[in-house]
Amino acid sequence: MKKNILYIGALVLGGLILNSCTKDWLEVKPKGTTLEANYYKNADEAFAALVSCYDPLGAEVVKDYATKIGLMNTASDDCYAGGGAYADRATWEAWNSYTLEPAVGPQADFWGRNFTGINRVNTLLSKIDAIPMDEALKARFTAECKFLRGYYYFDLVRLFKNVPLFTSLLAPAEFFNVIQADPKDVWIQIEKDLNEAIPNLPEVVSVDESGRVTKMAAVALLGKVILTQNNEGRMMEAANLFDQVNTSPNYHLLENYGDIFRPSNKFNAESIFEITHTSAAVGYWGPWPPAGEGMIFTQMCGPRAYSGPTYAAGWGFNPINLDLVNLLKIDPRYKATVINVDSMEQAGVASYEKGYQNTGYFIGKWAPEKEFLSSGSGEPVLMWPYNYIEIRLADTYLLEAEALVRAGDAGRAQQWLDAVRARVGLTSVPATLDNIYKERRLELATEGHRWFDLVRTGKAADALAFKGFVSGKHEILPIPLEELNNTKLKQNPNY
Repeated sequence: MKKNILYIGALVLGGLILNSCTKDWLEVKPKGTTLEANYYKNADEAFAALVSCYDPLGAEVVKDYATKIGLMNTASDDCYAGGGAYADRATWEAWNSYTLEPAVGPQADFWGRNFTGINRVNTLLSKIDAIPMDEALKARFTAECKFLRGYYYFDLVRLFKNVPLFTSLLAPAEFFNVIQADPKDVWIQIEKDLNEAIPNLPEVVSVDESGRVTKMAAVALLGKVILTQNNEGRMMEAANLFDQVNTSPNYHLLENYGDIFRPSNKFNAESIFEITHTSAAVGYWGPWPPAGEGMIFTQMCGPRAYSGPTYAAGWGFNPINLDLVNLLKIDPRYKATVINVDSMEQAGVASYEKGYQNTGYFIGKWAPEKEFLSSGSGEPVLMWPYNYIEIRLADTYLLEAEALVRAGDAGRAQQWLDAVRARVGLTSVPATLDNIYKERRLELATEGHRWFDLVRTGKAADALAFKGFVSGKHEILPIPLEELNNTKLKQNPNY
């Protein structure tokens, strides 16, 4: 627990950490460093702290390779774990085959990423009132913090259900007496944070602020939070929130589906909340985790030892399930979503190594295209510049359609389902829940949403039975074993 939830050293910027082992380290004000107690003096330092609050969003390595998209794909029926051999990454394989144990699985990665973010947010919120800075700017920073805390807790409550609830910093004496909150209180806090954030967030941001939260990102996230709780009496409330986003003049569906995902088209008109990566920061192997701000998942999901046109060699993770491939083969989104490497090999234009659970089909949306391979200093495999769009417009169209059908207004839902299909040249189908859920799978394939959709709609047990999913157990992850040691936290049921 003290390593993750309560790890204070990770809550401040690297420049705040003492970096000398000489006698200077013992001085009241060590040379070349800034003590945390002396920080947060002005708007620039507040902004630096805010950047640190965003940073866990894009963490590709926490304790293990822990890209959120790849892990969520692994748990779903979209993809397998893959890699070079069985249990290439034991954390991935445990979720892939539903052999999760408190000590084995991706739970420590999700726990660490999200609680690090929450603690950084709480640190800045505890300081910001006393920082002399423009009040409007302070209100915006505070709103961004509350959005981020809501986002981090949304992931935690969906993944673990039973988690501690922190809205302020803890005194050291409290560290090992923390207990899990009632999940209802966590949901209430998430909604409270998002509702308080919305009024002070900007409608749009300038190009040099791309990646920062906007008002519609918070509105969309609040809609998802309400929808996920499955209170049928609140479906119209969720629909109205999505409608604010879907009718905003700041967003529209792109004409070409494949353009959504290209690194050369970041922060496009379909992007509502986008998690950034860059090849500008030099990536290198060294002390674990590796340094850099690139999207390592791009390297992970490429075909192993690949030799041929267009793509660089990857590591073979997340080969696509043939069931999804067959659904997509008759869909216009197939080309942007799936790479058929087997057919390239059969045509004599490429070769690759068949890794664990290989199907011959690999993810296209974040594939390691050679044109985006870094040629600068550093390790190219750690420096892929692909972003991840956490919330995009077609997603909110379909979420509004779902909420409307569940509220009894299939007529209004039809326009949103039709719009998503028309963008890729498909004709209208009735706005039923089954059709909307199928459309979500095809539209958002391999983007990390499928597992959450299966769990919240009660379809996970059937869809994931072939992987070993057990109803009443695998809807949530176990609490990481190390978090239970010398604490009052309790393990989730059946683990």
